[in-house]
Amino acid sequence: MAKDVIIACDFAGRQQALGFLDAFEGHRKPFVKIGMELFYAEGPEIVRELKRRGHPVFLDLKLHDIPNTVRKAMRVLSALDVDIVNVHAAGTIEMMRAALEGLIEGRKPGSPKISDLRGGPDGTRPLLIAVTQLTSTSEERMQKELLIGAGINDTIVKYAQNAREAGLDGVVCSPLEAAMVKAACGPDFLTVTPGIRFADAAADDQVRITTPARAREIGSDYIVVGRPVTAAPDPVAAYDRCIQEFLNQ
Repeated sequence: MAKDVIIACDFAGRQQALGFLDAFEGHRKPFVKIGMELFYAEGPEIVRELKRRGHPVFLDLKLHDIPNTVRKAMRVLSALDVDIVNVHAAGTIEMMRAALEGLIEGRKPGSPKISDLRGGPDGTRPLLIAVTQLTSTSEERMQKELLIGAGINDTIVKYAQNAREAGLDGVVCSPLEAAMVKAACGPDFLTVTPGIRFADAAADDQVRITTPARAREIGSDYIVVGRPVTAAPDPVAAYDRCIQEFLNQ
């Protein structure tokens, strides 16, 4: 199963994002995450430009709406040829199934495969994953503010099982929950894990975090790394450190 480091390109606009990625010219093309800030600022064209530059793209919009709306939105996003896209698992099994249907409908007959990543089981659609709980969410907040009475680990495992039942490829969870998700959903069910920090770095606003090396040990398939790389004095060196620690290369 493929493993990789995904850089969270959480920038305010195109100029900042491309300027940051220009530093990787002549280097390995990093897998990048485009979140709400950059996508809402620049629209679909930023996805197309990064794909033209050869970057695999995780489009992190966390869709959560009624099933029909999500289905139609995913139909549009599928045509962008992103490699990974996501929804909120809290949207229910029906909504996640609708998202998958939209991704399949959005790929026209004869469309090329997404990438060597294997978009979907046969390379014909983006991988679809579901957010379980944000890494900034603690169990206390989940229970007190969201009125979810189950423990955070039980909730995450249940959401992952719902995603698997809906036909999704995996989930977003913290690296601390990757092993239990694998145990509940099988070794081929993907875990994409933000909340990564180097051992000598600050936690910032994340709660459930660990290091790249520890994430590898406990079952993460892809780690998402933001500020430890994007805010580093030497982003390329920080990225290489992630690769070395996570992929043991």
